[in-house]
Amino acid sequence: MLILALDQGTTSSRAILFDEAGAVRGVAQREFRQIYPKPGWVEHDPSEIWSSQIGVAAEVLGRCEVGPRDVAAIGITNQRETTIVWDRASGHPIHNAIVWQDRRTAPLMDRMKADGSEALLRERTGLVADPYFSASKVRWILDAVPGARQRAERGELAFGTVDSWLVSRLTGGKLHATDATNASRTLLFNIHTRQWDDELLGLFGVPRAMLPEVRDSSHVYGEVTADLAPGNVPIAGIAGDQHAALFGQQCRRGGMLKNTYGTGCFMLMNTEGDAIASSRGLITTPAWSLGGKLTYALEGSVFVAGAAVQWLRDGLGLIESASDIEPLADSVEDAGGVYLVPAFTGLGAPYWDPHARGVLVGLSRGASRAHLARAVLESIAHQSADLAEAMEADAGLGPRTLRVDGGASCNNLLMQIQADLLQAPVERPVVTETTALGAAFLAGLAVGFWKDDDELAGSWTLDRRFEPRMSPGHAAEQRRQWRRAVERAKGWAEADSAGTVPA
Repeated sequence: MLILALDQGTTSSRAILFDEAGAVRGVAQREFRQIYPKPGWVEHDPSEIWSSQIGVAAEVLGRCEVGPRDVAAIGITNQRETTIVWDRASGHPIHNAIVWQDRRTAPLMDRMKADGSEALLRERTGLVADPYFSASKVRWILDAVPGARQRAERGELAFGTVDSWLVSRLTGGKLHATDATNASRTLLFNIHTRQWDDELLGLFGVPRAMLPEVRDSSHVYGEVTADLAPGNVPIAGIAGDQHAALFGQQCRRGGMLKNTYGTGCFMLMNTEGDAIASSRGLITTPAWSLGGKLTYALEGSVFVAGAAVQWLRDGLGLIESASDIEPLADSVEDAGGVYLVPAFTGLGAPYWDPHARGVLVGLSRGASRAHLARAVLESIAHQSADLAEAMEADAGLGPRTLRVDGGASCNNLLMQIQADLLQAPVERPVVTETTALGAAFLAGLAVGFWKDDDELAGSWTLDRRFEPRMSPGHAAEQRRQWRRAVERAKGWAEADSAGTVPA
């Protein structure tokens, strides 16, 4: 028997089969379009999300010659704050999905901050008043699509993050549900009462009738309809991608840290039963919900990480493939005083500045493309170090070992730079597909594929440990210079009266 994990990401959909040892038995992946209607706006076609996801599920099953009887359960993990609104009767979306990166609602969130609403949002949701989250995106759709608000109030429309959209399609529209990790990313969910919050719904003008039911992360939600592959298999685990990665990394004790290096960077620290209120721009979030009990985490998000490597490749043409950046950056000892702050869509934690824009500073005549490549890698590590330092201060902990995953964690130079700037060890596991693995673990626990936590504990195996090589003094100076560069990026773009953010 196997577990099928559906991993729906920002740029591609993947399907991965795992066996009882947590080993990967098969993978299929398909990219889909990124839609940029205006500067600062990012959209996806929900139908493309669905077709790519069900397509790779069928592909990996066929390639591995696996039938429905061989699949014990399905786990779903997903890009989180991305917002979809669809017609309950037809299942058709009424607008493109508005992606987590999208900044069109920055003026609205600025007004909420000015009106003093941020304290309420912080207290109830653990989040900050930022367009990153779903609520302002839902409001935008309801205001922009003619008749949408009235239809939503009549209960004709459904809102969901991507997991809810997939569950609805997988079950033929029978089920509208999510888990606490995804619900907590909307600015509408009270993480202390574990309920949708009427005051927050009123603040954003979102009708309760649109909302999905919230269930445990490890729970038998329902079965896939018989006409899909694999039909009649239980959907038994759901978690947002970063929460799933924390679970897949087996960061089950308080103080354990993981960082995922993808399009952005996402760091979480397990705080167990304590919902620690951050004073340093971090998010307080459910890590997962098991047996009706919430485990909490501190989280910080970097908007542009791997996307900066793509910019180096596609925007500047300095490398032919993403893998070229490591040997190019490694051809110089350091970045030669060059610092890149890749605030292409604003800055996330701990700064939360939607009006920041990218800056490149410290250039001299001797700067080369190798120095710029190195500065790109260092920017990823610096932004991640910002998050780790804030978490350690909020939680009252010293430097901890960082567990890493995601595509860019395979870059050995980046991992060494990260250890140097953190002045702490970095551990990379053998299986770096920890987001999908976490979803598989949650689904497997729900159906008894794995009996308990102890059976999962031995599944995490170390591939390589990176120890700091840089002196503490040199690292401190690098961090000081980075903070100077960040100050020059802040507040560069201001929202115009039409609600768009200039490039």
